[in-house]
Amino acid sequence: MMWVIAGLAAWALGWWLNHVLSHRPRTRFTRLAVPVIFGVTVIVVWECIVRGFDIPTVLLPAPTQIAARFAASTGILWQDFVQTAIKGALTGYILGCGAAVLLAIAIDRSPFLKRGLLPVGNFVAALPIVGTAPILVMWFGFDWQSKAAVVVVMVFFPMLVNTVQGLQDTDAMQRDLMRTYAASYWQTLFKLRLPAAMPFIFNGLKIATTLALIGAIVAEFFGSPIKGMGFRISTSVGQLSMDLVWAEIVVAALAGSGFYGGVALIEKAMTFWHPSQRGRA
Repeated sequence: MMWVIAGLAAWALGWWLNHVLSHRPRTRFTRLAVPVIFGVTVIVVWECIVRGFDIPTVLLPAPTQIAARFAASTGILWQDFVQTAIKGALTGYILGCGAAVLLAIAIDRSPFLKRGLLPVGNFVAALPIVGTAPILVMWFGFDWQSKAAVVVVMVFFPMLVNTVQGLQDTDAMQRDLMRTYAASYWQTLFKLRLPAAMPFIFNGLKIATTLALIGAIVAEFFGSPIKGMGFRISTSVGQLSMDLVWAEIVVAALAGSGFYGGVALIEKAMTFWHPSQRGRA
């Protein structure tokens, strides 16, 4: 009973602290403190509920148990992170997004490609990963190359659509101005249209960060060597080692958040002139 009371007290304290901060001037400190307090409150309440109601570890391990398993399995977790996030997700992300930008430029120059390829792209983007992943695993093997191929398929078309839309964002007056300067297509592309498309491109890049890690992890469920986040999650579930499963989930969450945050920082540095970035501290 004491654990339940402690959980309710922690929730009330977190609620009160965030209520106080929400009525203060919006600063960098308050923007960081509010989600941190909320996250810590959820973890404390989680711990209290598991302890207070004596929930079995197989159903839901306590955060302290997950932390202990995380600390004891850093070698395995690092090996899985490199296999899935670096080799599979990051490689596929770079290849897929890079190819999408190049093809978007080709589509921009060819109305035939625009009318013919984009509908096909929308169709392929709608295909479920559970259907394409086994095929790509059989084509490219069970190592990280097949996971990178799955990631390429997942990130390619969202990135393509965003880039094509961004290249069309300039208005007629801006393009006419470039023509009055006798600018060639490539000069107009690099000095006007690509800079104007940067917010769209970074929107696609941020969407692709989450898709890349999800695709690499799910693809490992259909075949992989004896390492990787997806492999570890599927085998640990079979062994009822739920604390290790949650430790892998923590690694995936940290990797995904860091990946997204890194892209967002690059976006802020490169598109500081855009209205969406103004007023951000």
